[in-house]
Amino acid sequence: MNPKRLKFKNRNGFELAAHLYLPADQKPHFFALFAHCFTCSKNFSAVTRVCAALSQNGIATLSFDFTGLGMSQGEFEESSFSGNVSDLIDATNFLAEEYKSPKMLIGHSLGGAAVLYAAAEMPEVKAVVTIGAPAYPGHVQNLFSESVAEIEKNGKAKVNIGGRPFTISKSFLDDLEQKPLDTFLKKLRKSLLVMHSPQDEIVEVSNAAEIYNAALHPKSFISLDGADHLISNPKDSEYIAEVIGSWSQRYVIVEEEKEPNDTRGNQVFVRLSGEKYTTEVMTPNHHLIADEPTDVGGADLGPNPYDLLMASLGSCTAMTLKMYAERKKWPLEQVSVFLNHEKVHLADSENPEESSAKVSQFTRIIEIEGELDSVQRQRLLEISNKCPVHKTLQEEIVIQTMLAK
Repeated sequence: MNPKRLKFKNRNGFELAAHLYLPADQKPHFFALFAHCFTCSKNFSAVTRVCAALSQNGIATLSFDFTGLGMSQGEFEESSFSGNVSDLIDATNFLAEEYKSPKMLIGHSLGGAAVLYAAAEMPEVKAVVTIGAPAYPGHVQNLFSESVAEIEKNGKAKVNIGGRPFTISKSFLDDLEQKPLDTFLKKLRKSLLVMHSPQDEIVEVSNAAEIYNAALHPKSFISLDGADHLISNPKDSEYIAEVIGSWSQRYVIVEEEKEPNDTRGNQVFVRLSGEKYTTEVMTPNHHLIADEPTDVGGADLGPNPYDLLMASLGSCTAMTLKMYAERKKWPLEQVSVFLNHEKVHLADSENPEESSAKVSQFTRIIEIEGELDSVQRQRLLEISNKCPVHKTLQEEIVIQTMLAK
């Protein structure tokens, strides 16, 4: 989905560009703030995927470009790690003024180290998540180690990081060295989730152990086995968001009572935005995802529309048989329904090549478990044809379509 584009000013007067990912019903469980990796931006693929997936889990997430990066004002050459931390605090203040204070900070790579520092100054933040974070900020010097001598000598140097040129100043290096994490982690007093890949070649997994050991409980570690440092595989981003969403339910207390989803007075609300076909489906009390397979351009994050249609028929069939068996006090233990859909030719069609000569055919195979005799089983088969969705699909259907005002 497309995020909401925002801008806010930091304490130095620079305008920072931000994206806010909101749940489909616009009623998040809580707000979170995402800090991107060193020299990355809010548009970095892993950032957008994780933030979008978090919003689908009901967590509104703000990501933004640090000073001098992406679409934000300022010069990267004049930035510092301390400046990144202050940008995070300014972003938190912006959220608090315009929306709600974030209850969780998430940081990737050097952004992970930054959220650990920033969280110490944010009493409203209850949880912190690091992804591939270094145990000390100075670790990023490894990305341009061959230029450190030149930076020390000349005060700055142009370096190439990830195929892009950046000017690194000596003050930037000095600031990194003055920020050891272990000196304050025991005072953090926040729930901590450390996520790291054992195969991370940029920031070794031993950094995760140092962060974890230095922090007090409650703390958790999740291995991102098989992932690379930049979280380039979309499946890894989805997994990260799912874990954060589940983990946060234990450590982030949502004081507001859950209200019914805003379906704008309708039974179902569907929203699709963004580049692919991932679609959010809202009912008054539930939220699910529909999508298309990857071979037709989708992200395969959920069942496709026909899968959902068959799921509706199958679930209605199973519920109908359960209700009937309960009324009859029959020992029905389990119902399994297997479904397929295809277009088939009408047997008596005079023009089989025309589209009108084909009809939709659902094949429904019902497996019944329980101490039931053949008469009872046959009766349940008959009852399956009386399920409301089955009857609806066999009726003449009228669909009225209009544009929203």
